[in-house]
Amino acid sequence: MSTTRKHTALPKAQTLIEALPWLTRHHGKTVVIKFGGNAMVDEELKAAFAQDVVFLRHAGLRPVVVHGGGPQISAALDKHGIASEFKAGLRVTTEDAMDVVRMVLAGQVQRELVGLLNQHGPFAVGLTGEDAHTISATKHRPEIDGESVDIGRVGEITEIDTGAIEALLADGRIPVVSSIARSQDDGHVYNVNADTAAAALAAALGAETLMVLTDVEGLYEDWPHSDEVISRLTASQLEKLLPELSSGMVPKMEGCLHAVRGGVNTARVIDGRVQHSILLEIFTDEGIGTMVVPDEKPDGQPCEQGEL
Repeated sequence: MSTTRKHTALPKAQTLIEALPWLTRHHGKTVVIKFGGNAMVDEELKAAFAQDVVFLRHAGLRPVVVHGGGPQISAALDKHGIASEFKAGLRVTTEDAMDVVRMVLAGQVQRELVGLLNQHGPFAVGLTGEDAHTISATKHRPEIDGESVDIGRVGEITEIDTGAIEALLADGRIPVVSSIARSQDDGHVYNVNADTAAAALAAALGAETLMVLTDVEGLYEDWPHSDEVISRLTASQLEKLLPELSSGMVPKMEGCLHAVRGGVNTARVIDGRVQHSILLEIFTDEGIGTMVVPDEKPDGQPCEQGEL
């Protein structure tokens, strides 16, 4: 081997060796990744995301991808002449809008994502929360100014059945889940917030980590006065901050809180605008977002999975 080749190959070897402790720690563990934000619309970011997820699978992890489709849904509703309206950070979903939401999520966004992942091998299998009763829901009525508000076909998750996802993971596949749920009580199909769906699946699967891709660097300490990102906080610290957060950030951070309180070891909000942000977050010390961890027990030890 020439000296030049040695010099170019050595940094690659060092990078792989640095990843070894993380590879060992995460081997065989389930990681739930919520795909959203700019990473959904930028072609280079989409391709990098697919590479990251397939890399995780080859590295011995068990990735599960959950997605919404905010920008695509808004564009499709616009095309159909249906106005987009948001209340309490959630999309108001009429019956007509629900047909479009279902079509876009299961027929467009999911298909594209499955296609991108499957450029690397026969890995990805798409399903929605309707399939095999994966996600069941009831009608969600958020409170705004103390009053219960009807926002249409928006669901509140009541039950998760992980059977289909577990079977796919056992077969070495990458499940790609659209955030649509079947109702438990009225036979309707519901639009479920994808952050909430990812958190509920992470808890039900006993995932090691929930990762939520977003369009900011993480949770800011004192936004808009400062762009200093909080790199790590406990569930209780996050709970105190929730009332002060912007409406778009609330479902993401509530999802992280639900996940770690439900036994997930860490929940992270990471900047999906950075290429390969998933690998940077999982396999390096330089975490690039905000990590939520369970509260410590009185003796100073973090709570073990299942103790919360």
